[in-house]
Amino acid sequence: MLSWAITFLIIAIIAAVLGFGGIAGAAAGIAKILFIIFLVLFIVALIRGKRA
Repeated sequence: MLSWAITFLIIAIIAAVLGFGGIAGAAAGIAKILFIIFLVLFIVALIRGKRA
């Protein structure tokens, strides 16, 4: 999940440098959502790991 977030972040940066604002904004939004999902799953995994 984190690798997908980093991939979309890189796509957003490249698109912004090349002047594609709409694509850059969309890719940055997707990267942000994927990163939040990654953080939630990571915290859940940490909590479940402590119980076992």
